[in-house]
Amino acid sequence: MQTDISKNVAQQVSKRMPAVESPLTDFFRKFRRQRAGVFASIVVGMLVLVACIGPYIAPYDPTAPDYDAILAQPSAEHWAGTDQFGRDILSRIIYGARISLSVGLISVFTGAMIGIFFGLTCGYYGGKYDSLVMRACDILLAFPGILLAIAVVAILGPGLFNVIVAVAIFTIPVFIRIVRGNTLVLKNMTYIEAARAMGIRDFTIIAKHIFPGTLSVVSVYFTMTTGTAILIASSLSFLGISGDPSLPEWGAMLSSSRDFLATASHVVLFPGLAIFITCLSFNLLGDAIRDALDRKIKD
Repeated sequence: MQTDISKNVAQQVSKRMPAVESPLTDFFRKFRRQRAGVFASIVVGMLVLVACIGPYIAPYDPTAPDYDAILAQPSAEHWAGTDQFGRDILSRIIYGARISLSVGLISVFTGAMIGIFFGLTCGYYGGKYDSLVMRACDILLAFPGILLAIAVVAILGPGLFNVIVAVAIFTIPVFIRIVRGNTLVLKNMTYIEAARAMGIRDFTIIAKHIFPGTLSVVSVYFTMTTGTAILIASSLSFLGISGDPSLPEWGAMLSSSRDFLATASHVVLFPGLAIFITCLSFNLLGDAIRDALDRKIKD
């Protein structure tokens, strides 16, 4: 009799207790409520898809001139019109998506990896090493992003690879600061002190216990910084210091077509829209990820 009563009480308590969600399920549930973020993720996914399959869906060769269709307005034959050499703008934008996304993602990924390493080690060990790295970050952050990138390209020389290096250097101090801040908080947690008391190596503590705790904030800044990196890379191309101006890169397309703004505005409208939509989408996606990961935001 007593056993049956205990079972009934346990069943009633289990029914009243809310189901415990996994962190990943909770993240996706909150993320789906961010309409702007969901739309931005779709746009980013489409951009990545276009960058991957661009050569198969582009209607024309992006570098082949057509002198019979110079500065042609948008039509059924050329949906985004043609430029001053008769090249199809839509095809150049599709091919340019691969270049712009590659520059943005590779540079931010490189800067994130370097920044995570220094951020983790500075926050964990501290001392003179921490002071030296943070003073270097202060020097880099004292320059505006575009000015720092121009200075790096001026030293290394023009070229797409040097643009990636310049944008990566711009992103490093940002990741160092955010990862270091999280590391300073996590290293004083009880479970970290217990791991030290058990004699676990510092490398293992950093890699298995502290680094996973920084991934959420890193993912937010990675997404948002990618949009900024694409904008800076396009700005460098617009200024003509990123290498070959004939490349179908969005910033280079704006630079080569700006003289025709009054007579054929479509030559700058569509590349400009591509840059605007891409940067806006990455920023909206980063905002949505931040809100979905924020535990202070209640349902």
